[in-house]
Amino acid sequence: MFKELFIKLETAEDPVAIAIQKTVTTKVLAIAFKKGMILKEHKTEVPALLLVVKGSVLYKEHNLEEQILIYNERNIPTDIPHSLEALEDSLCILFKG
Repeated sequence: MFKELFIKLETAEDPVAIAIQKTVTTKVLAIAFKKGMILKEHKTEVPALLLVVKGSVLYKEHNLEEQILIYNERNIPTDIPHSLEALEDSLCILFKG
């Protein structure tokens, strides 16, 4: 599963995501970035937790910018526009629900 993710990332211009697990109430995604890639502004309708397992990303929300380093996490509130920028090659796990 992760091998496929990194193969897709080699030629991608945007971050690449795959579902690791999906149930009726929860979803777990892996999101891979090359340095400089941006996950454009979006919202989540359910509570989410972002865990960085490789690299580091910059979380942006309104006037807030927070660097999330390897093995750190960030709760993502519902209905708030936010984006992510990879400060280096990165892999994140997103838990939703």
